[in-house]
Amino acid sequence: MATEGGGKEMNEIKTQFTTREGLYKLLPHSEYSRPNRVPFNSQGSNPVRVSFVNLNDQSGNGDRLCFNVGRELYFYIYKGVRKAADLSKPIDKRIYKGTQPTCHDFNHLTATAESVSLLVGFSAGQVQLIDPIKKETSKLFNEERLIDKSRVTCVKWVPGSESLFLVAHASGNMYLYNVEHTCGTTAPHYQLLKQGESFAVHTCKSKSTRNPLLKWTVGEGALNEFAFSPDGKFLACVSQDGFLRVFNFDSVELHGTMKSYFGGLLCVCWSPDGKYIVTGGEDDLVTVWSFVDCRVIARGHGHKSWVSVVAFDPYTTSVEESDPMEFSGSDEDFQDLLHFGRDRANSTQSRLSKRNSAESRPVSVTYRFGSVGQDTQLCLWDLTEDILFPHQPLSRARTHTNVMNATSPPAGSTGNSVTTPGNSAPPPLPRSNSLPHSTVSSAGSKSSVADGAVASGVSKFATLSLHDRKDRHHEKDHKRNHSMGHISSKSSDKLNLVTKTKTDPAKTLGTPLCPRMEDVPLLEPLICKKIAHERLTVLIFLEDCIVTACQEGFICTWGRPGKVPAEHFSCSQEDRMRGVLRDQD
Repeated sequence: MATEGGGKEMNEIKTQFTTREGLYKLLPHSEYSRPNRVPFNSQGSNPVRVSFVNLNDQSGNGDRLCFNVGRELYFYIYKGVRKAADLSKPIDKRIYKGTQPTCHDFNHLTATAESVSLLVGFSAGQVQLIDPIKKETSKLFNEERLIDKSRVTCVKWVPGSESLFLVAHASGNMYLYNVEHTCGTTAPHYQLLKQGESFAVHTCKSKSTRNPLLKWTVGEGALNEFAFSPDGKFLACVSQDGFLRVFNFDSVELHGTMKSYFGGLLCVCWSPDGKYIVTGGEDDLVTVWSFVDCRVIARGHGHKSWVSVVAFDPYTTSVEESDPMEFSGSDEDFQDLLHFGRDRANSTQSRLSKRNSAESRPVSVTYRFGSVGQDTQLCLWDLTEDILFPHQPLSRARTHTNVMNATSPPAGSTGNSVTTPGNSAPPPLPRSNSLPHSTVSSAGSKSSVADGAVASGVSKFATLSLHDRKDRHHEKDHKRNHSMGHISSKSSDKLNLVTKTKTDPAKTLGTPLCPRMEDVPLLEPLICKKIAHERLTVLIFLEDCIVTACQEGFICTWGRPGKVPAEHFSCSQEDRMRGVLRDQD
């Protein structure tokens, strides 16, 4: 674990940190930004976002990078840890008037060295389809803003599709589009397809097929982000009303829900095997939710302001097996899974998917995930075996048990057995009633809540703490100047400022929807480092590096242990932060 310094050191921008794998090093030569390298004045602008695509060309340098800064959109060759960034030669650059890019996504399925499909969402509600290699603009969706006038918060291609994409807005609506169809010249009329608790799905009524194909209305207030499961069959959505909602995308059924400790949820991601979902938001916490059990299994406290991005690291997530034989799943198991593009990640996912099978009995499993926030800090977390599968001897459990009244199952969960996205359902796990969090028994039976002290046998590798955090200490550390920084003053964004929630937070606290702080394990971060001057908006794990970005418009590359070329060590931190570093090949 990296050591933290005193007061002055705590406020310094860190350029390296150490974990159990070794030293992660900031690579100044690999920093991307606007060509003039001048920090962007981010007041009132939308968050900087970064998208990657690999073109699979024969040169071995197929990675491409897209990022937005203010009204500008850039498309570069990404050289990673190998060579210095050449900012003077963007493949494509676009400057927009009257609106700003807010998010973007590449279609990895259709990308080639000659052509790539990039979706770009905008603050005024439109979605543009462009090809930055051919420098073409193919189509503009919601051009007249007849479908939705609010800011686009998230846009993603539907996994495995060359033409379908999903768009979320600050209005709380999501729309399914097909690039082959037009949007029509009049406002769409809708017909109810399915309705459930806090959501409704409508189809578009028209004589000929037109966009949008479907309209989802989810929760109250802005729908801040969504993420598809690794197999593309489930959709996790986080909203300003503080709820995580997980849907079966094809059947439009609600699988499960979770409520933040307080405030809106801003970001969401899936574990590589689809068994866990991590969220972050305005409660300054990261929350780990079990897809199979539909319950919160841990929270993480390390940030001092809103958490803006969470992401799993498939290259550090590991399974140590008692049998030295390497197990790889069959092709059928993973034919629908989104590949990570790297053998290490695929191997990890394969082994995790068999975590509970009779053939494979791992000694330990560790999921690595990270988070960045408006407090300018990067946190890394390990989710370990003792949190995921806390089965203690019954005799010991009885000495630490304080059984409370039984409660109902989590909202949205059913009595049927649950299948993990992309995998067959694992057998029910034994649950210890000494756990300091809500426990749900096997499918079909009533759930119960147990409260107790931590058993002495907790693994030394788990970085967790179960002691209560003082509310006054929490408020003291909260940085208000960062917390309100990303809210735009534009009228189209006002839906994001005021939200009406039908669910009373006081009624959800202490239930499986939102357990109390003392009822679930509290993770401590492996590292928590200040790495920027402005709020952080990007965290992406690649095979040989970690990519972060801040609102000043600097996209930084952190070389993984053993992946840093020697020439990268010669640059000083001061040079990088002043933006006077010149490209060196």
